[in-house]
Amino acid sequence: MPDTRNDGHDPYVRVRGAREHNLAGVDVDVPRDAIAVFTGVSGSGKSSLAFGTIYAEAQRRYFESVAPYARRLIHQVGAPKVGEITGLPPAVSLEQRRSSPNTRSSVGTVTTLSNSLRMLFSRAGTYPNGAARLDSDAFSPNTAVGACPECHGLGLVHDTSEELLVPDPELSIREGAIAAWPGAWQGKNLRDVLDALGHDVDRPWRELDAKDREWILFTQEQPVVTVHPVREAGRIQRPYQGTYMSARRYVMHTFSDSKSATLRAKAERFLTSAPCPVCKGARLRPEALAVTFAGRTIAELAALPLTALAGLLTEHDGSETARFLTEDLLARIGTVTELGLGYLSLDRTAPSLSSGELQRLRLATQLRSGLFGVVYVLDEPSAGLHPADTEALLVVLDRLKAAGNTVFVVEHHLDVIRHADWIVDVGPRAGVHGGRVLHSGPPGELAGVEESATRRFLFDRAPAPGRTVRRPTGWLRTGPVSRHNLKAVDASFPTGVLTAVTGVSGSGKSTLVGTLGEELEGVGRLVTVDQKPIGRTPRSNLATYTGLFDVVRKLFTATEEARERGYRAGRFSFNVPGGRCETCQGEGFVSVELLFLPSTYTPCPDCRGARYNPETLEVRLRGLTIAEVLDLTVESAADFFAGIPAAARSLRTLLDVGLGYLRLGQPATELSGGEAQRIKLAAELQRLRRGHTLYVLDEPTTGLHPADVEVLMRQLHGLVDAGHSVVVVEHDMDVVATADWVLDLGPGGGEEGGRIVAQGPPHTVAASPESRTARYLAARLGG
Repeated sequence: MPDTRNDGHDPYVRVRGAREHNLAGVDVDVPRDAIAVFTGVSGSGKSSLAFGTIYAEAQRRYFESVAPYARRLIHQVGAPKVGEITGLPPAVSLEQRRSSPNTRSSVGTVTTLSNSLRMLFSRAGTYPNGAARLDSDAFSPNTAVGACPECHGLGLVHDTSEELLVPDPELSIREGAIAAWPGAWQGKNLRDVLDALGHDVDRPWRELDAKDREWILFTQEQPVVTVHPVREAGRIQRPYQGTYMSARRYVMHTFSDSKSATLRAKAERFLTSAPCPVCKGARLRPEALAVTFAGRTIAELAALPLTALAGLLTEHDGSETARFLTEDLLARIGTVTELGLGYLSLDRTAPSLSSGELQRLRLATQLRSGLFGVVYVLDEPSAGLHPADTEALLVVLDRLKAAGNTVFVVEHHLDVIRHADWIVDVGPRAGVHGGRVLHSGPPGELAGVEESATRRFLFDRAPAPGRTVRRPTGWLRTGPVSRHNLKAVDASFPTGVLTAVTGVSGSGKSTLVGTLGEELEGVGRLVTVDQKPIGRTPRSNLATYTGLFDVVRKLFTATEEARERGYRAGRFSFNVPGGRCETCQGEGFVSVELLFLPSTYTPCPDCRGARYNPETLEVRLRGLTIAEVLDLTVESAADFFAGIPAAARSLRTLLDVGLGYLRLGQPATELSGGEAQRIKLAAELQRLRRGHTLYVLDEPTTGLHPADVEVLMRQLHGLVDAGHSVVVVEHDMDVVATADWVLDLGPGGGEEGGRIVAQGPPHTVAASPESRTARYLAARLGG
């Protein structure tokens, strides 16, 4: 057992009796003032230990130290399941957030670099003669004093046209000519209101008078009229007062105000976006855009890649105030570019960033915060990083440690693991087969731990085995593509093989792959498997997404107890009233508002997370309630439902992609991006596939242990062997080495990238002198 320091401060964070999720009463000591990496296969319990236990306890202690209101909520939020933790300093968590940031959030706001740039323009900008000095808020498009009044600081104006709203003018209004209108009763109501107003809803749209068409689609009037619905057999429908809303008004209202992402996405299909005619897309008022620095407006500087912005600021020689402010700005930009993000511009919107890019931006901000004596808990900071960029990340982690901090990292990247001072390896496998600490000590000592799944990849690395490269059956040709940093790029993707698209962060990989569409000649069917959540609330889960829940509910409905009580399938759904717990409305969780912090979910006080009311839980299927079935892991459920083909097929594909450790009812909010992606892949694999399919995956190995990557690659190669095509955007050289064709973009990121620098089989690209990927790929191939 490690000793405490002579000064009485314990040099270790000591965890005793951790039982969060699958942790089996874990005792572990992790040193402070060091970089400690938590490793293990997906679902082994490493995140439960680092985030669910250590960080959660630090957060609970913070709550205890603040307002009584917050302390009162601690009992609702709950403490981590752990005996005790000693030697724990305050902690800062940087997780891979799954939620979509606000469209007004940008690289500048995430890093606070926008604040510094606005201050520079306010204090040291060149103003027109006679113009009053502006406060820094006047240079922000997110404030009332700064935002362009025409576009409200968005830089774009949205509108629509008759061609978009009515794609088929041969149809009548009753037949659905106005495609932008809602369906079901709401759409019928609008048609009935038009009929009551005297418009002909049965003539083809193109035959209507032009003035009538204009009014129907674009009027701002909202007349109210008495509607006499057409009588239907068996239904009594009384007259009612109906209000008319034009198609344009409906689309604009839905797009700007609806809380439903699906409805907003549908409305967006009927809109055109154009730069604001007043500010020309700059988002600011004219008086702010009249101020310049180094001959450019703040909007022009915010649009530059950070490396170019740093170069311009370095060259500028101004007043003492300007020098002081530019030095601060350059130091802040330096930490961002150090993390390989120099290709980003300050006005790049946060929703367009990957979760890895967002986390590294927050990491850069922390570097400048000057905190010391805290524990940073990081969630895969190498996600989305090219091997060349990972080297810069290691420098940043060392700087955090050198500043007097402790760095705990949940990580799969072997270079980060090798760089650590300490390894906590959790396993040996996932779910109930994991949850134990196999090793807690220096990296070299892990070599003697036979049970460890990490050991083989860390110490027994043989070159990638030789394999016969498949020959393409055809080619998909895209281009010329000019988008983001791609400039008239023509690309050819082979079919019938596995293609890896590589390149440093920001080189244009995702942009290029995004041009692959079903309209291309040779694409029979396109399946894009991304890492977006399968749902945004605890109501969405593995069983509902894969369709397995429908099978389970039918089985419960067929039980003798359910038949005697007259229970139908809806009784066993937690999404409708009847069988669900009404306190949490079947979510199993209730949302706790924390006022000054993001709201959090906590188990329902009545059903304690079971989701159902007591009467529903009295029905059992072979001894298990519906809640207990949802609590089964995929692995356990595969045994339980072995004799039921409809359930067994879904469960088999989930096992095949390495998700046997997940619970059937595991809320979508608890799933990582990598897990969500593999669930989507499993849902696709269980479908009967006819004809050629092109599968496109963007960084499918994110969040995966090397052992899990092997499982995933077996599935992807299986798809190719079955006659399909697979394209992966990837940084993992193990994956790239097993590809049949590699398309490498670069050579750098942003303006320094955007072109194909090498293509061909892996050995060909590994020999390319221009490719930054070549060195790392050659090392993996043993070249």
